[in-house]
Amino acid sequence: MPDRLFAGSTVLAVFAHPDDESLACGGTLARLADSGARVVLICASRGDRGPAGDPAPARPELGRARAQELRAAAAVLGVADLLILGHPDGNLRWAEVAPFHAELMIALRRFRPDAVLTFGDDGLYWHADHIGVHERTVTAIRSLGAGAPPLYCVTMPRGAMKAVVEAAHARGASPLASAFWGINPDAFGVSAEPPAFTVDVRPWIARKLAALRCHRTQFGPHNPLAWIDEDDARRWLGDEQFRRMEPAATSLLDGIGRPAHVD
Repeated sequence: MPDRLFAGSTVLAVFAHPDDESLACGGTLARLADSGARVVLICASRGDRGPAGDPAPARPELGRARAQELRAAAAVLGVADLLILGHPDGNLRWAEVAPFHAELMIALRRFRPDAVLTFGDDGLYWHADHIGVHERTVTAIRSLGAGAPPLYCVTMPRGAMKAVVEAAHARGASPLASAFWGINPDAFGVSAEPPAFTVDVRPWIARKLAALRCHRTQFGPHNPLAWIDEDDARRWLGDEQFRRMEPAATSLLDGIGRPAHVD
Protein backbone atom coordinates (compact mmCIF):
# COMPACT_ATOMS: atom_id res chain seq x y z
CA MET A 1 0.00 0.00 0.00
CA PRO A 2 1.25 3.54 -0.71
CA ASP A 3 2.71 5.11 2.42
CA ARG A 4 1.63 8.69 1.46
CA LEU A 5 4.87 9.94 3.00
CA PHE A 6 4.99 12.91 0.63
CA ALA A 7 1.32 13.90 0.63
CA GLY A 8 1.10 17.64 0.08
CA SER A 9 4.45 17.81 -1.75
CA THR A 10 4.97 18.58 -5.43
CA VAL A 11 7.73 17.47 -7.79
CA LEU A 12 8.26 19.06 -11.19
CA ALA A 13 10.04 17.02 -13.90
CA VAL A 14 11.24 18.76 -17.07
CA PHE A 15 12.27 16.74 -20.11
CA ALA A 16 12.65 17.19 -23.85
CA HIS A 17 10.70 14.48 -25.65
CA PRO A 18 7.99 11.92 -24.98
CA ASP A 19 9.74 8.84 -23.54
CA ASP A 20 12.55 10.77 -21.77
CA GLU A 21 10.58 10.75 -18.53
CA SER A 22 10.11 6.98 -18.50
CA LEU A 23 13.64 6.07 -19.52
CA ALA A 24 15.47 8.56 -17.30
CA CYS A 25 13.49 8.29 -14.06
CA GLY A 26 10.11 6.64 -14.60
CA GLY A 27 10.55 4.49 -11.52
CA THR A 28 11.27 7.49 -9.32
CA LEU A 29 8.26 9.37 -10.64
CA ALA A 30 6.04 6.37 -9.91
CA ARG A 31 7.53 5.95 -6.45
CA LEU A 32 6.97 9.62 -5.63
CA ALA A 33 3.40 9.49 -6.91
CA ASP A 34 2.65 6.39 -4.85
CA SER A 35 4.03 8.21 -1.80
CA GLY A 36 1.50 11.00 -2.22
CA ALA A 37 3.55 13.59 -4.12
CA ARG A 38 1.89 15.56 -6.87
CA VAL A 39 4.05 14.84 -9.91
CA VAL A 40 4.02 17.50 -12.62
CA LEU A 41 5.67 16.69 -15.94
CA ILE A 42 6.71 19.22 -18.59
CA CYS A 43 7.71 17.89 -22.00
CA ALA A 44 9.30 20.59 -24.16
CA SER A 45 8.42 19.11 -27.55
CA ARG A 46 6.18 16.53 -29.18
CA GLY A 47 9.16 14.67 -30.60
CA ASP A 48 7.92 15.01 -34.16
CA ARG A 49 11.42 14.79 -35.65
CA GLY A 50 12.46 11.73 -33.73
CA PRO A 51 12.89 8.23 -35.07
CA ALA A 52 9.72 6.37 -35.93
CA GLY A 53 9.85 2.68 -35.16
CA ASP A 54 7.27 -0.02 -35.69
CA PRO A 55 4.47 0.94 -36.02
CA ALA A 56 5.63 4.07 -37.86
CA PRO A 57 3.03 6.78 -38.43
CA ALA A 58 3.49 9.18 -41.31
CA ARG A 59 5.93 11.92 -40.34
CA PRO A 60 3.28 14.69 -40.02
CA GLU A 61 1.40 12.48 -37.56
CA LEU A 62 4.38 11.41 -35.47
CA GLY A 63 4.18 14.33 -33.04
CA ARG A 64 0.51 13.69 -32.41
CA ALA A 65 1.14 9.98 -31.90
CA ARG A 66 4.00 10.61 -29.48
CA ALA A 67 1.91 13.05 -27.46
CA GLN A 68 -0.76 10.37 -27.10
CA GLU A 69 1.87 7.86 -26.06
CA LEU A 70 3.14 10.30 -23.45
CA ARG A 71 -0.34 10.76 -22.01
CA ALA A 72 -0.63 6.98 -21.64
CA ALA A 73 2.82 6.67 -20.03
CA ALA A 74 2.10 9.56 -17.65
CA ALA A 75 -1.06 7.83 -16.50
CA VAL A 76 0.89 4.62 -15.82
CA LEU A 77 3.46 6.54 -13.76
CA GLY A 78 0.87 8.47 -11.76
CA VAL A 79 1.66 11.91 -13.17
CA ALA A 80 -0.96 14.37 -11.93
CA ASP A 81 -0.33 17.24 -14.36
CA LEU A 82 1.15 16.90 -17.84
CA LEU A 83 2.18 19.92 -19.90
CA ILE A 84 3.22 19.15 -23.49
CA LEU A 85 4.83 22.20 -25.05
CA GLY A 86 5.32 22.77 -28.76
CA HIS A 87 8.96 23.81 -29.02
CA PRO A 88 10.91 22.63 -32.07
CA ASP A 89 12.17 19.09 -31.72
CA GLY A 90 15.82 18.94 -32.69
CA ASN A 91 16.45 22.60 -31.88
CA LEU A 92 15.56 22.94 -28.20
CA ARG A 93 18.97 24.25 -27.25
CA TRP A 94 18.87 27.32 -29.48
CA ALA A 95 15.31 28.06 -30.67
CA GLU A 96 12.56 29.83 -28.70
CA VAL A 97 14.77 30.22 -25.65
CA ALA A 98 12.84 33.16 -24.17
CA PRO A 99 9.36 31.62 -24.57
CA PHE A 100 10.53 28.33 -23.07
CA HIS A 101 12.10 30.18 -20.13
CA ALA A 102 8.86 32.09 -19.59
CA GLU A 103 6.84 28.85 -19.57
CA LEU A 104 9.17 27.30 -17.01
CA MET A 105 8.88 30.36 -14.79
CA ILE A 106 5.09 30.25 -15.01
CA ALA A 107 5.13 26.56 -14.04
CA LEU A 108 7.51 27.15 -11.13
CA ARG A 109 5.30 29.91 -9.76
CA ARG A 110 2.08 28.02 -10.38
CA PHE A 111 3.06 24.66 -8.88
CA ARG A 112 5.67 25.81 -6.33
CA PRO A 113 7.46 22.45 -6.43
CA ASP A 114 9.43 21.07 -3.53
CA ALA A 115 11.93 19.61 -6.00
CA VAL A 116 12.69 19.84 -9.72
CA LEU A 117 14.12 17.02 -11.85
CA THR A 118 15.77 17.32 -15.25
CA PHE A 119 18.70 16.05 -17.31
CA GLY A 120 22.32 16.45 -16.27
CA ASP A 121 24.61 18.57 -18.39
CA ASP A 122 25.64 15.47 -20.37
CA GLY A 123 22.08 15.08 -21.67
CA LEU A 124 22.25 11.33 -20.86
CA TYR A 125 24.33 10.75 -24.03
CA TRP A 126 25.19 14.28 -25.27
CA HIS A 127 21.81 14.80 -26.92
CA ALA A 128 21.69 18.52 -27.77
CA ASP A 129 17.96 18.82 -27.01
CA HIS A 130 18.50 17.25 -23.59
CA ILE A 131 21.39 19.60 -22.88
CA GLY A 132 19.20 22.54 -23.92
CA VAL A 133 16.46 21.50 -21.50
CA HIS A 134 19.08 21.17 -18.76
CA GLU A 135 20.34 24.68 -19.49
CA ARG A 136 16.87 26.22 -19.59
CA THR A 137 15.86 24.55 -16.34
CA VAL A 138 19.05 25.58 -14.54
CA THR A 139 18.59 29.18 -15.70
CA ALA A 140 14.99 29.24 -14.50
CA ILE A 141 15.91 27.83 -11.08
CA ARG A 142 18.78 30.27 -10.64
CA SER A 143 16.54 33.21 -11.50
CA LEU A 144 14.46 32.43 -8.40
CA GLY A 145 17.40 33.10 -6.11
CA ALA A 146 17.36 31.87 -2.54
CA GLY A 147 13.73 30.79 -2.75
CA ALA A 148 14.35 28.26 -5.51
CA PRO A 149 13.49 24.61 -4.99
CA PRO A 150 16.31 22.05 -5.04
CA LEU A 151 17.25 20.97 -8.57
CA TYR A 152 18.23 17.36 -9.28
CA CYS A 153 19.93 16.09 -12.41
CA VAL A 154 19.21 12.52 -13.45
CA THR A 155 21.95 10.46 -15.06
CA MET A 156 22.16 6.87 -16.22
CA PRO A 157 24.52 4.28 -14.73
CA ARG A 158 27.43 3.54 -17.02
CA GLY A 159 27.08 0.20 -18.72
CA ALA A 160 23.39 -0.22 -17.90
CA MET A 161 22.13 0.16 -21.45
CA LYS A 162 24.85 -2.10 -22.83
CA ALA A 163 23.74 -4.71 -20.30
CA VAL A 164 20.15 -4.29 -21.48
CA VAL A 165 21.27 -4.96 -25.06
CA GLU A 166 23.18 -8.06 -23.96
CA ALA A 167 20.16 -9.31 -22.02
CA ALA A 168 17.97 -8.76 -25.08
CA HIS A 169 20.40 -10.72 -27.26
CA ALA A 170 20.41 -13.53 -24.72
CA ARG A 171 16.66 -13.74 -25.19
CA GLY A 172 16.98 -13.98 -28.96
CA ALA A 173 16.68 -10.38 -30.06
CA SER A 174 17.56 -9.71 -33.68
CA PRO A 175 20.74 -7.82 -34.68
CA LEU A 176 18.56 -4.74 -35.12
CA ALA A 177 18.28 -4.66 -31.35
CA SER A 178 21.98 -3.95 -30.93
CA ALA A 179 21.51 -0.21 -30.43
CA PHE A 180 18.98 2.39 -29.34
CA TRP A 181 17.92 4.59 -32.25
CA GLY A 182 21.38 4.22 -33.75
CA ILE A 183 23.07 5.26 -30.48
CA ASN A 184 25.91 3.16 -29.17
CA PRO A 185 24.66 1.86 -25.80
CA ASP A 186 28.05 2.64 -24.27
CA ALA A 187 27.29 6.35 -24.75
CA PHE A 188 24.62 6.41 -22.05
CA GLY A 189 26.05 7.89 -18.87
CA VAL A 190 29.66 7.80 -20.07
CA SER A 191 30.31 11.52 -19.44
CA ALA A 192 27.95 12.10 -16.54
CA GLU A 193 29.09 13.76 -13.34
CA PRO A 194 29.19 11.27 -10.45
CA PRO A 195 25.76 10.91 -8.82
CA ALA A 196 25.21 11.85 -5.20
CA PHE A 197 22.62 9.17 -4.58
CA THR A 198 20.49 6.52 -6.21
CA VAL A 199 16.80 5.76 -5.82
CA ASP A 200 15.83 2.10 -5.61
CA VAL A 201 12.90 1.61 -7.99
CA ARG A 202 12.91 -2.18 -8.18
CA PRO A 203 9.40 -2.48 -6.72
CA TRP A 204 8.25 -0.02 -9.42
CA ILE A 205 10.09 -1.62 -12.34
CA ALA A 206 6.92 -3.13 -13.84
CA ARG A 207 5.46 0.37 -14.00
CA LYS A 208 8.63 1.75 -15.57
CA LEU A 209 8.61 -0.96 -18.24
CA ALA A 210 4.91 -0.48 -18.88
CA ALA A 211 5.40 3.27 -19.29
CA LEU A 212 8.32 2.75 -21.65
CA ARG A 213 6.26 0.39 -23.76
CA CYS A 214 3.49 2.98 -24.06
CA HIS A 215 5.93 4.80 -26.36
CA ARG A 216 5.30 2.31 -29.17
CA THR A 217 6.76 4.46 -31.94
CA GLN A 218 10.07 4.60 -30.06
CA PHE A 219 10.24 1.18 -28.40
CA GLY A 220 9.01 -1.12 -31.13
CA PRO A 221 9.79 -4.84 -31.52
CA HIS A 222 13.41 -4.25 -32.57
CA ASN A 223 14.32 -2.19 -29.51
CA PRO A 224 16.17 -4.04 -26.74
CA LEU A 225 13.65 -2.83 -24.17
CA ALA A 226 10.96 -4.80 -25.99
CA TRP A 227 12.85 -8.02 -25.31
CA ILE A 228 13.90 -7.84 -21.68
CA ASP A 229 11.68 -9.04 -18.86
CA GLU A 230 11.09 -7.60 -15.41
CA ASP A 231 14.02 -9.48 -13.89
CA ASP A 232 16.41 -8.03 -16.47
CA ALA A 233 14.94 -4.57 -15.98
CA ARG A 234 15.12 -4.85 -12.21
CA ARG A 235 18.79 -5.78 -12.42
CA TRP A 236 19.91 -3.11 -14.90
CA LEU A 237 17.34 -0.31 -14.56
CA GLY A 238 16.34 -0.72 -10.92
CA ASP A 239 18.58 2.09 -9.64
CA GLU A 240 17.96 5.63 -10.89
CA GLN A 241 20.73 8.05 -10.03
CA PHE A 242 20.71 11.76 -9.26
CA ARG A 243 22.99 14.67 -8.51
CA ARG A 244 21.65 17.65 -6.60
CA MET A 245 22.76 20.91 -8.20
CA GLU A 246 21.37 23.86 -6.29
CA PRO A 247 20.46 25.25 -3.92
CA ALA A 248 22.15 23.13 -1.26
CA ALA A 249 18.98 22.37 0.71
CA THR A 250 17.77 18.79 0.62
CA SER A 251 14.24 17.70 -0.18
CA LEU A 252 12.02 14.65 -0.38
CA LEU A 253 14.16 13.12 -3.14
CA ASP A 254 17.15 12.84 -0.80
CA GLY A 255 14.84 11.13 1.66
CA ILE A 256 14.27 8.15 -0.62
CA GLY A 257 17.83 8.01 -1.94
CA ARG A 258 20.85 6.13 -0.76
CA PRO A 259 24.47 7.25 -1.21
CA ALA A 260 25.88 6.33 -4.59
CA HIS A 261 28.89 4.06 -4.83
CA VAL A 262 30.86 5.17 -7.87
CA ASP A 263 33.70 3.06 -9.21
